Amino acid sequence: MTSPVDEANSSTPPEGQSGEAGTLRPGVLGQARDSGIALAENLRREAERTLERSRRSLDIVSGRHEPEVGLTPKDTIYSRGTLRLYRYRPQAGEVYRVPLVFVMSLVSKPYILDLVPGQSFVEYLLRQGFDVYMIDWGVPRPEDHTLRLEDYVLDMMPRCVEEVRRVSKEEEYSFLGYCMGGIFGLMYGMAFPGSSLKNLVTVATPVDFEGMGLLRRWADPRWFDVDRVVDSFGNVPAETIMASLEMLRPLERLLGYVRLWDNLWDPDYVYNWRVRYKWVQDQIPFPGECFRQMIKELMLGNKLAKGELVLGGRRLDPQALTCSVLNAMAEFDHMVPHAATQPLTSLVGGHDKQDMLVRGGHVSLIAGRNAVMRLWPTVNEWLSVRSG
Repeated sequence: MTSPVDEANSSTPPEGQSGEAGTLRPGVLGQARDSGIALAENLRREAERTLERSRRSLDIVSGRHEPEVGLTPKDTIYSRGTLRLYRYRPQAGEVYRVPLVFVMSLVSKPYILDLVPGQSFVEYLLRQGFDVYMIDWGVPRPEDHTLRLEDYVLDMMPRCVEEVRRVSKEEEYSFLGYCMGGIFGLMYGMAFPGSSLKNLVTVATPVDFEGMGLLRRWADPRWFDVDRVVDSFGNVPAETIMASLEMLRPLERLLGYVRLWDNLWDPDYVYNWRVRYKWVQDQIPFPGECFRQMIKELMLGNKLAKGELVLGGRRLDPQALTCSVLNAMAEFDHMVPHAATQPLTSLVGGHDKQDMLVRGGHVSLIAGRNAVMRLWPTVNEWLSVRSG
């Protein structure tokens, strides 16, 4: 019979150790060697990433190697003041009969729709065979502070349509409006119910302003005097518009910089970040009188949804818009919430109406990987069968 001490003394040494004290088996030595190699490799890779972070951060701060945007070849076929109407050069052997006109917002530059090769909505649709045009409102001059919704919807847009029809030699045409550009498309269709507008695509377009959340609360006349702002500035400064949007998510910019630092070693991430950041920060002033109307009649009065908006003596009746409508919305849009975009198809007339809800935000809906995989193919498919 053996004692516990004898069993302990005669037991097999633990795996990886020899019977002699302090001597390791070859398996343990191999594991230690592999761990050391892995640690050295991780340290080397992190050192390289740190060097890349330093180099690329200097590029960003100094503005070196700034991405070039809006490169898709185009021609200016009409201009008036700051307004430019572009026709993009075809990139397909066969082109759909009905021309497509992009309508931009007043407060952002249109290259969000034509960022860089491979990330351009314009380029994508050209390659699918569409005849693409763009209404670019330009950067308003101080004297443009008097421009009203009537000037854009009842004057400048019809003039652009005339040129599109003249150049394309087609009567019918389609609009695709992003954000406020979609509002302009809606207003045009309501103001000219007998027009040849065949299709309307609205992207992140608010129609029921009671669903605009914080932006509507902040516009309350108890603490926001829109008359004083417009009378003092003329055009509302771009910095003011930008600050109000950033206040919706106060930490968004800081978190964006944190994510950028974590990925500064990745050239693709940095390039895509710089492309989007360039557009987000490249905002423009809002024409004063139009801003006053937007706040009083749309944001506070919600007259567009109620059918009470009057432009140039014409009451804009949503039921008067009877063309085909595709309403694309972002589920997590913090600028134009789903509650503001969702009622659109129920308000307008006509029978050919379709809603599209995408998981994403205000910008990712129209640009970036999310748009390339979801919105762009849907718009192509929807318009193609209605543009022949």
